[in-house]
Amino acid sequence: MMAMFRSFVSASTQHRQQQQQPGSGSGSLAAPAEGVESQFSCPICLEVYHKPVSIASCSHTFCGECLQPCLQVTSPLCPLCRVPFDPKKVERSSSVEKQLSSYKAPCRGCSKKVALVKMRSHIASCSKVQEQIANCPKFVPVVPTSQPIPSNIPNRSTFVCPFCGARNLDQQELVKHCMDNHRNDPNKVVCPVCSAMPWGDPSYKSSNFLQHLLHRHKFSYDTFVVSPVHS
Repeated sequence: MMAMFRSFVSASTQHRQQQQQPGSGSGSLAAPAEGVESQFSCPICLEVYHKPVSIASCSHTFCGECLQPCLQVTSPLCPLCRVPFDPKKVERSSSVEKQLSSYKAPCRGCSKKVALVKMRSHIASCSKVQEQIANCPKFVPVVPTSQPIPSNIPNRSTFVCPFCGARNLDQQELVKHCMDNHRNDPNKVVCPVCSAMPWGDPSYKSSNFLQHLLHRHKFSYDTFVVSPVHS
């Protein structure tokens, strides 16, 4: 939802972000020219940081909750740069928290200056923002075709576990099955979801299949992509 809403943020809104001098009465600073989205938003949820944490090895920062799926696999990789990191060396980012408390920025709906630490709660209650979100284009799911599916096209609805061969698992079931039964399996396996796609490589083995599932197949490919129709 936020990704769609960001497309409605105009250049004129960014232009209204005027920097407020320190000690001018409010005790807070205006947000820097780059804006909230580029300076203080989580690269996973695209919202202003909430309880930010930083990875020691690469210094990338995320919302604590957003980074949790990465911490549930054996050998986690940074979602942003893909560098391996030690889950024990993920720390609360007090410096970012201080910045969130120190800076203000205009609300994208009503233009009222709000402390970044309170931006999420303000946006959730701002009638202007909610009105803009309501006017975003509605998502329309792909309507299943009434035409028969040729037998030579792979089944993109259910998959086989590459570890144990369990069958008839949709993407969510495959993730849950692997997390429950193969969390510590060191074997490199071929992703059945990728290999079922036209662009998939059936011989490529993922070095960290569980993390690949969590970050590449959170949503179904066919839900968002309409296959080309050949006349």
